[in-house]
Amino acid sequence: MLKNKVLITKLQESINSVLPIGIIVCILAFLAAPVATDAMLSFLVGSVLLIIGLSIFMYGSDNSMVVIGQQLGSTLTKSRNIAIILAVSFLIGVIITMAEPDLQVLSGNVSHIDSFVLIFTVSVGVGIFLVLCMLRILFGISLRWMLIIFYGIILVLALLSDPDYISVAFDSGGVTTGPMTAPFIIAMGVGVSAIRSDQNAEDDSFGLVALCSIGPVLAVLLLGFFYPGEASEIASEAARRYSDTVDLGFAYIKSIPIFMKEVFTALAPILVIFLVFQVLAFHLKKEAFIKIIAGIVFTYIGLVLFLLGANLGFSALGQLLGQTMAGGWTRYLLIPIYALIGWFVVSAEPAVHVLTRQVEEISAGAVSSRAMLTSLQFAIAFAMALSMIRVLTGISILWIVVPGYLIALGLSFFVPPIFTAIAFDSGGVASGPMSATFMLPFAIGVCKAVGGRILTEAFGTVALVAMMPLITVQIMGVRYVLSRRTQAQTYPTPEAYMERFADTDIIELWEVE
Repeated sequence: MLKNKVLITKLQESINSVLPIGIIVCILAFLAAPVATDAMLSFLVGSVLLIIGLSIFMYGSDNSMVVIGQQLGSTLTKSRNIAIILAVSFLIGVIITMAEPDLQVLSGNVSHIDSFVLIFTVSVGVGIFLVLCMLRILFGISLRWMLIIFYGIILVLALLSDPDYISVAFDSGGVTTGPMTAPFIIAMGVGVSAIRSDQNAEDDSFGLVALCSIGPVLAVLLLGFFYPGEASEIASEAARRYSDTVDLGFAYIKSIPIFMKEVFTALAPILVIFLVFQVLAFHLKKEAFIKIIAGIVFTYIGLVLFLLGANLGFSALGQLLGQTMAGGWTRYLLIPIYALIGWFVVSAEPAVHVLTRQVEEISAGAVSSRAMLTSLQFAIAFAMALSMIRVLTGISILWIVVPGYLIALGLSFFVPPIFTAIAFDSGGVASGPMSATFMLPFAIGVCKAVGGRILTEAFGTVALVAMMPLITVQIMGVRYVLSRRTQAQTYPTPEAYMERFADTDIIELWEVE
């Protein structure tokens, strides 16, 4: 019964994530930007598969990947061998990232870099920075200065890099901390932080997602100096035309073995590592072992369905809709519609609500979860508007990300360190599955229609979504600091506080008739 309730909860979360985009797409398709009936039907089938696949995937990941991450963190802690901790962290970082669904979708949209090369490069970047995360936790290294140093290197490299790699690099950082990677590495970090016994150990377990999202950006930028790439400008598969429903059904059925093979290749190393550690260190009881294996099976099935729906229905219509709206009077709706989708997407992300409650707790209610959610909605809507302006005007992403990250890093000097850690972690939270599966293909479709360069103008959508919470959460942190300062000035001592709320201010309820 409990399993069914959890699965239903995951299904509701998936529906909340996908449904807003589905409703907006249907309204546009029927009233403003008509699309072929077969393409719309393919989108609806893809949406159903996306919802089912995402819910099964999240359920399976919670019962397998998160548990394995916790077990690994605990086992590594007990070993107290730094060399083993770092080696296993690197290996896990590489393997878990290769199975990330958002990265799989992004790699399918990038035409000038071989999919395996891009996925492997990004995965190695995550692996290296997961090692740095562990070193930071073990030795209490300041997150702020690590962020300043590495983002400084990123900005310098970006100025020297091939423009075709810059937007892809920043998007890579946004998609890698998705529903597979983020829970796993956070669970590991919490386990490893137990080695330290000081009061800051728990706070230092935050920031793992922040650092791990830096690795892919650096790795892809460096790849641009050595990898020649391909000259193709074609990115993202366009919506196929189907003669009838049988043709549509066979198109989906024929694609199932392809995605089954891809997902098996991605998940097999994780299964092998789990089995090896089960024999050597975990020694889980039969019931717990079977539960994790079942979770991996659910993860596999969910990921296959997710990729099937995303690639054949969801992403394909996103590109087609973007192309259709870029022509005629609907072109003037692109910026507000894109911003509106961003508003609803971020409010539908379950992880965003976890983040807002987290900020409310650490600020002792000074920053309410409602205020935090509203600020994030405005931030992501603004990011999407900026992204569409880039597509329509051809503005370089550097004109936005350079000042954006400078502001985010500057704010880190005015807020408590925990706000900075949560802010940089939250970038991966906001850039959820919908950013890679629909928003990016939509931007690609618009870019094609207006004759822009996809690699430099359409890519970068996920990057802007991931960047805005860095600023927003820390602004809320500044608000928290100011409220504390005001309270301290108003009530400098406990006695002053008690005088303000004297006995005469207390209503004796039993005297009220």
